[in-house]
Amino acid sequence: MSRDLIEALFLVEASAQAVERSKKLLKRPRDPLQLAKLIGDIATGQTEDRTEDNRNQAAAELGRKGGEARAASLSKKKRAEIAAKAARTRWSKS
Repeated sequence: MSRDLIEALFLVEASAQAVERSKKLLKRPRDPLQLAKLIGDIATGQTEDRTEDNRNQAAAELGRKGGEARAASLSKKKRAEIAAKAARTRWSKS
């Protein structure tokens, strides 16, 4: 297979996974009677158990890639400086 075809297949698979992740479960009520009714409705098919996520999928994909892309673009020295600063800040608060 050509590299372009492999990359295209990978992107299709990644977008399919993003769509699946975008569907979230309904929030469960705290009241036991309402929870029992919701479970009954889901079991009988009267209510769908998933809800659509209204996030922008393109932005979500970029967000998932962000940390890796930033780490790849920074030099080892700069990453060490950032880590040292984070450690100082974290431990100076206690």
